[in-house]
Amino acid sequence: MTWSSEDIDVPPLQVSITGWLRVAVKGSCLAVVVFAGLFILLVLRIPERLTYGVRRPWTSHLPQLVSRVALWLIGLRLTVTGKPMQGLGGLVANHSSWLDIFVLSAADRFFFVSKSEVASWPLIGWLARATGTVFIQRDRKDTRRQQVIFNDRLALGQRLLFFPEGTSTDGKRVLPFKSSLFEPFLTAGKTEPLMIQPVTLIYQPPPGADPRFYGWWGDMDFAPHLLKVLAASRQGTVQMIFHDPIAVDSVDGRKALAERCERTVRASHPHANT
Repeated sequence: MTWSSEDIDVPPLQVSITGWLRVAVKGSCLAVVVFAGLFILLVLRIPERLTYGVRRPWTSHLPQLVSRVALWLIGLRLTVTGKPMQGLGGLVANHSSWLDIFVLSAADRFFFVSKSEVASWPLIGWLARATGTVFIQRDRKDTRRQQVIFNDRLALGQRLLFFPEGTSTDGKRVLPFKSSLFEPFLTAGKTEPLMIQPVTLIYQPPPGADPRFYGWWGDMDFAPHLLKVLAASRQGTVQMIFHDPIAVDSVDGRKALAERCERTVRASHPHANT
């Protein structure tokens, strides 16, 4: 399910000659960085698997390094407020764009939770599988299997990050948080209290650009959006705010936990309540 705005009048892609030059240079460098990182990850994963099994003490660092370089190549400046939690549990963030993956991964080491359809997407699905993404079906009938998967990941000390809106937007709003993915954290077997940390992402477009410049929503194709971002002569910024973690045991049920996280994210987003 995707979110679609009534105001969908997005200007058609127009790229100048110098814009195409930026696409060629930045795109080539970005491809080299991503695929070189993937190659190194797959090579290291062999001895890592033999030594540590399903744990990823080496390769979990690579997505963070690749993401930082990718943001630098694109020219998107990231500012971070607060610190990511270090205990067991998960993080939730509002979802605006495919860029969120690079932005969040640049801050710390997380393992994303994604809908199962992403696993079959060309390129993106391959990269997601290689980096240890957890794929789930957004179906209450699948709750038991999700619980087992989440328990296994949490037992390894992994922090899981998901987008409770369930879809990306134009970046100028926060949609209601769905509560289904909060359930496994409430019922997970654990040796220490679990925490959920809300994260707010706020994109500012390049000077003079459409406020929704970085938003990726509805029926937008990935390739044209990527070209638009790479072709821009100037880039904007993205602010990431790590809020205080919420103890799962302190909230009465998954709906209350989802609502509290949504309020926290929404309160720090400049356009969420306008």
